[in-house]
Amino acid sequence: MDTREFDIVLYGATGFVGALTARYLSQQAGTARVALAARSRSRLESVRDRLDENAADWELIEVDAMDASGLDALAARTRVMATTVGPFAVHGKEVARACADAGTHYADLTGEVLFVRWTMDTLSRRAAETGARLVHACGYDSVPSDLAVHLLARRAAEDGEGTLGDTLLAVKFASGGFSGGTVDSARQQAILVREEPETRHVLADPYALSPRRAEEPTSASRRPGGLAGLLRKVMPVDRDPASGRWNGPFAMAGFNTRVVRLSNTLTDWSYGREFRYREVVDFGKGPLSPVLAAGMAIGLTGGLAGLSWAPSRAVLDRLLPKPGEGPSREQMAAGRFLMETRTTTTTGARYVARVGASYDPGYTGTAVMLGESALALALDEDRLPHRAGVLTPATAIGDVLVERLRAQGFTLEVERLP
Repeated sequence: MDTREFDIVLYGATGFVGALTARYLSQQAGTARVALAARSRSRLESVRDRLDENAADWELIEVDAMDASGLDALAARTRVMATTVGPFAVHGKEVARACADAGTHYADLTGEVLFVRWTMDTLSRRAAETGARLVHACGYDSVPSDLAVHLLARRAAEDGEGTLGDTLLAVKFASGGFSGGTVDSARQQAILVREEPETRHVLADPYALSPRRAEEPTSASRRPGGLAGLLRKVMPVDRDPASGRWNGPFAMAGFNTRVVRLSNTLTDWSYGREFRYREVVDFGKGPLSPVLAAGMAIGLTGGLAGLSWAPSRAVLDRLLPKPGEGPSREQMAAGRFLMETRTTTTTGARYVARVGASYDPGYTGTAVMLGESALALALDEDRLPHRAGVLTPATAIGDVLVERLRAQGFTLEVERLP
């Protein structure tokens, strides 16, 4: 790749998160050779005009997400393609395919289980042959989750305390807005599931992304039985008996948990065969906590149901932000997030990992995470794990990404508990 024209091409630079990532790269890329790409040159010019002077000479490349030959040519010019163009199941397949064929490293922001499953089935072997790292989920989906468990497993191994057992990520707080692109990704996946019912079994399988599914645990061994199991499925709210705190569902858990389990499989189960992982939102232990947790459960269930049914979707489309729209600068400036991931190892040792930052998690924070992922793939290749194919942030970039995010003010730490 040393002969390639660019270090990084940011594809989708005219979108909401794309423009944020372009701004971040203009401030942090240094001497890296960067180009911006999208389907509209005039909009690319508008984005570049708002960036730091470092970006004044960045090349602008007009190419559509369905233009296979144009994407082939683009992928061949760069070491890394970072893309924000979603929904990825609709607009992302040709981009990922072009990178797999060209041996170009790739980083995206997808939170779509079905898209990741498609790349694994369709592109993983080709990417492994060409040496391409196709790295999904390089934003709030799912860098904090993936790196937290990576750090826990490494610390337990360093301490000689075996591998991970029951592991729970709790969102302690997360403030910020949400964009039309996020809504559209959820909308398109809901539509696909309704139109292709056979995809439901993929979304229902906690190990849906595993390339070695037959070697993973069975569904029956993971689910609580009887009335407890039924109630957990209908209303995923529970109270931690030790702390008295109420937990409710986390909107991104369905995707994040599968990414983390994939990291375990891709490293030959380095987290352990007894590793069991889930994610929740911590609502505290006040008198309103169970009400808030139940409200979250009802809202998420209702929202997904509404997006999957055409009449209700038409109503929601008038109320929710459109693709390209997002939170205000003031809303993003007030954004913060903190996650705590607790585990008990096979020897009984207990640890907690904390991941957080003073950024809007889905937007300014995601721009940092994607930007640093792309920079690591482009500039730190000699320090990265020796892997190729369809990968996760932890298995493709790992400790290098931890270092880079810490340098940008992120908290990524592990504490052993008494």
